[in-house]
Amino acid sequence: MFSTKMSDQIECALDLMRRLPPQNTEENLSKLIDLIPFAHENLLGLIDQPLKEAKCSKTGKDYLLSAYNQDGDSFRSPWSNEYDPPLSDGVQPSPKIRKLEESANEAFYTYRDMYYGNGVSSAYFWDDQDGFAGAIDLTYQSFYHTLVGDSVRKMKGAWDSIHVFKANERGRNAHYKLTSTVILYTITSKPELGHMNLSGSMTRQSEADCPFDEPSAHIANIGRMIEDIELKMRNLLQEVYFGKTKDIVNGLRSINSLVEAQRQADIQKELVGKLLERKS
Repeated sequence: MFSTKMSDQIECALDLMRRLPPQNTEENLSKLIDLIPFAHENLLGLIDQPLKEAKCSKTGKDYLLSAYNQDGDSFRSPWSNEYDPPLSDGVQPSPKIRKLEESANEAFYTYRDMYYGNGVSSAYFWDDQDGFAGAIDLTYQSFYHTLVGDSVRKMKGAWDSIHVFKANERGRNAHYKLTSTVILYTITSKPELGHMNLSGSMTRQSEADCPFDEPSAHIANIGRMIEDIELKMRNLLQEVYFGKTKDIVNGLRSINSLVEAQRQADIQKELVGKLLERKS
């Protein structure tokens, strides 16, 4: 009875979080945990939070903080493989998987530069039965002002993509299962229009069987899957969020004045009347 009630509460909490602005996930998640503290671990494991950045104290490179490189209150840098604050017994991948992790970070650094232009990327791998697992995190944030007419439009936006995968080796083939989440928001503030917040998140899963002749082939296989699913999700977000919003705005927006609209209606009515007279 208790487990059923707990499951229902968790499902309600997840349903609520899907309807709240993703940029406020951390604050809203904290409030949910206060309401149902016994579901603390479940909620933290099921709800993806917007990514935060940190700088590796050893290499000076930026990396992302997430549940996949966290141990207690410390986070492991994918560049130095060290925890900050220092942690003597922190969880680390085996030497073989660490080598793959290093290759993945270099590969997705290039991927991020090609597709996003700027931002931060991080890859975290760990050992798993029959293979290995990992998370590829990418973030891009934009804060700028644009001059529109005589007014200044303030705009802010962010794109976070979190790709969690599991790779099972089967002879010379590998089976990959990928779960991808995109968190997107864009905020515009303009004096004559007020404040607009367009935000949301989307999660998709995919699976594939790919051959590999050496361990480094895993990076190429995973990279192709992430590239394909990001393209599909980007197109869906553009159609669902931006396309639908554009249709609504165009439906509400009136380009011509009411006087002009009335004048055109009167002309149309007059033309219809003339045509009816000719037919009679």
